[in-house]
Amino acid sequence: MRVLVIAVKPDLPESHLLVGLHRRGVELRVLCHPDAPHVGLFEQAGLPWEPFTIHGRFDRKAIRGIRKILRQDDIDLIHTLMNAPLANAIWAAIGTDIPIIAYRGVVGNIQWWNPASRMTYLHSRVARIACVCNAIVEDLKKQGVPERRLTRIYKGHDVNWYTAASRKELCQTFDIPDDAWIVAGAAAMRPRKGTAVLLKAAAQIHVGTRPVHYLLLGDARDEEIQRVDWPGDLRARVHFTGFRTDATRWTGAADAFVLPSLRREGLPKGVIEAMAQGVPAIVTHAGGSPELVRHEVDGLVVPPGDDSALASALNDLLTEPTKRQAWGASAQQRIAKDFNISSTIDAYAELYTDVAS
Repeated sequence: MRVLVIAVKPDLPESHLLVGLHRRGVELRVLCHPDAPHVGLFEQAGLPWEPFTIHGRFDRKAIRGIRKILRQDDIDLIHTLMNAPLANAIWAAIGTDIPIIAYRGVVGNIQWWNPASRMTYLHSRVARIACVCNAIVEDLKKQGVPERRLTRIYKGHDVNWYTAASRKELCQTFDIPDDAWIVAGAAAMRPRKGTAVLLKAAAQIHVGTRPVHYLLLGDARDEEIQRVDWPGDLRARVHFTGFRTDATRWTGAADAFVLPSLRREGLPKGVIEAMAQGVPAIVTHAGGSPELVRHEVDGLVVPPGDDSALASALNDLLTEPTKRQAWGASAQQRIAKDFNISSTIDAYAELYTDVAS
């Protein structure tokens, strides 16, 4: 079986997935952006990859490039890892009978009446949609996608990929007192991520004499953040770092991780990376988050948009050291057992065989 994989900048789990499939004997031809951060893994494993850029969902040059490969190479299957590769692959595959596997990592934004949806995930050329959580499967079923075209495959990780910074280094880097509680969050802070809700909750929390500091890693794109009332010294205790490539080092050194999403969550990467390092998480009933964090086992799950419930959960987590340690240990074990990269490789190898046959 020969599979054409079309990516943009595959993340660490996706890159390890491709390397794992290659080592299992699957013949892959990988197209990805020349600046993709993990191509060194491909080179170390002897996995062939080619620099390939795609500009938007209809890129004539990219379509011609993909079509040329399909004509000249004996491709059995196309696997796309993002929206733009999927759209261009569909155009390129016209006139062939090569099936396409699409990856879907977020809930929502797929509707039958939307032409963009009909030219991507709802197109008849797409043989299977690999959904990263059950919430996405259920969402697509509501849009009329036949269940036989949907497969849930969790994106696997390895707890050994991550090494936390020391507590001392974290405090010195971000000017946080040594005795502070540290609550971390890592995400592109769009409105649906609920950062403003977290700030409203933070205004309600007082944990004894120890200050609570909030380390928020990622670009703050939510205008609602600017409209939050900042009582007392709260502004001085909230640290917006902007985008950082080393976010996992800092989240692994925190006392807790919070993702207060309002809607459309998939299987949140930041939560997984924190859990993999033994940090308990607080998430909301949004998308796939409750599939990841088991309430009062790996952390806490609260209603989306409820700042009072979030404040209560944070207060409970910070003031109960025994629970916090137990939930953190359970969170790490959950990633190691139920969200591991080996299982993901097995699932995709099986999916490839099923679709190609």
